[in-house]
Amino acid sequence: MSDQTEWNYSPAPESAKQAHISGRYEHFINGKWTAPKEGDYFSTTNPANGKKIAEVASGSQADVNAAVKAARAAYEGPWGKLSARDRGKYIYRIARLIQERAREFAIIETLDGGKPIRESRDVDIPLAANHFFYYAGWADKLEYAFPNRKIASLGVAGQVIPWNFPLLMAAWKIAPALATGNTVVLKPAETTPLTSLKLAELIAESGLPEGVVNIVTGAGETGAAIVNHADVNKVAFTGSTSVGKLIQKSVAGSNKKVTLELGGKAANIILDDAAIDQAVEGIVNGIYFNQGHVCCAGSRLFVQESVFDEVMWKLKRRMDTLIVGDPLDKNTDVGAINSKEQLRTIEKYIKTGREEGSEMYQTSCKLPASGNWCAPTVFTNVAQSSTIAQEEIFGPVLAVQTFRTVPEVIEKANNTPYGLSAGVWSDKGARLFQISSNLDAGVVWGNTYNQFDPTSPFGGYKESGFGREGGLHGLAAYLDM
Repeated sequence: MSDQTEWNYSPAPESAKQAHISGRYEHFINGKWTAPKEGDYFSTTNPANGKKIAEVASGSQADVNAAVKAARAAYEGPWGKLSARDRGKYIYRIARLIQERAREFAIIETLDGGKPIRESRDVDIPLAANHFFYYAGWADKLEYAFPNRKIASLGVAGQVIPWNFPLLMAAWKIAPALATGNTVVLKPAETTPLTSLKLAELIAESGLPEGVVNIVTGAGETGAAIVNHADVNKVAFTGSTSVGKLIQKSVAGSNKKVTLELGGKAANIILDDAAIDQAVEGIVNGIYFNQGHVCCAGSRLFVQESVFDEVMWKLKRRMDTLIVGDPLDKNTDVGAINSKEQLRTIEKYIKTGREEGSEMYQTSCKLPASGNWCAPTVFTNVAQSSTIAQEEIFGPVLAVQTFRTVPEVIEKANNTPYGLSAGVWSDKGARLFQISSNLDAGVVWGNTYNQFDPTSPFGGYKESGFGREGGLHGLAAYLDM
């Protein structure tokens, strides 16, 4: 008889009928839905079953030109003439509308992106609303945020966001841009455009002046057209390091202000005095609940040798309880991989990990027959030079290494081209501060993981980018001072 109780939960699916999704979406330019000038559309599909959800406009240079022109006119016209107090009212109104439609947003985020409805409902959507609330409060207080400094808005902000947190990333970028008096041209990821387009509906409903926020959908070429546009004053990008490097090259020599939030290979460090059960739950939260689809995912686990056996035994038991399946089911822990392309990338890394000699453990859960799925995976006996320990996988794959001393784990954790985030687990605050202050990471969590707050800045070092989003730092990125 198993020493672990198995619970069989009855299905508890959220109703997709609660979300209103159009069969076809156009660009949102100058406050109106605008057909693509070249007439092209592409399909966005549900990664859990491969079914088409909607058709979305494919943006061309002409569409981007129209969006930037509208943003410039709004900046020099009604938005630029509006008082800071009134700007804050509009941002606050958008936040309230997101709250009122939170259930619909959560369903659409899950349908389009594949993440479990619990994550969309309890994390993504509330955080997005909170960012609008937070920056609404700062709109008329910028002189207090940056005392004794002469500040001014930048103009038109070109923003490109990824597929892992579609609505939250839009909120991270749009809210501070509006609070500081700028206008926006946003491009969501081609695989997850629907919540940004739903946000456009709310923006129109809020009465925000036409042209203040423009949303142009499309693939990489559309994003490049925004980044390279001569009348864009600020570029904000979240995505891969390789694309971030291309953006740096393309804006070199221009006067554009740039913030880049790029890839990561976060270290999650468990010391011998840590609360092991709590740490194991933090590991699962850091890499499996989000399918590893976060740049700050704790994909490298460092365990002190004396507690390695206990940690791995408890981690594998916890992995075996994870429910992989329908993302709309409220019982689901691990949802679908966002795209077939990303799934192939993850499978390639898993194959590489085995070929390089690491020991693999996967849960024995039954995966759905259709859609994009990957069982939670952990590798042990991983060398510091292993591919799976050095390269970003962006999937539910954990690479585990051991260490003996604190100086050793600091050296190992910093031995990566990335520097976005990290986690440290210990019973003693002094040890937490000792390690965190020596890690090359923009964000270090202590005895927790993947906790976000609109008042706290987020960003990285080295090849994880530069600049910060969130908090006062997020305001500064959209100001000339």
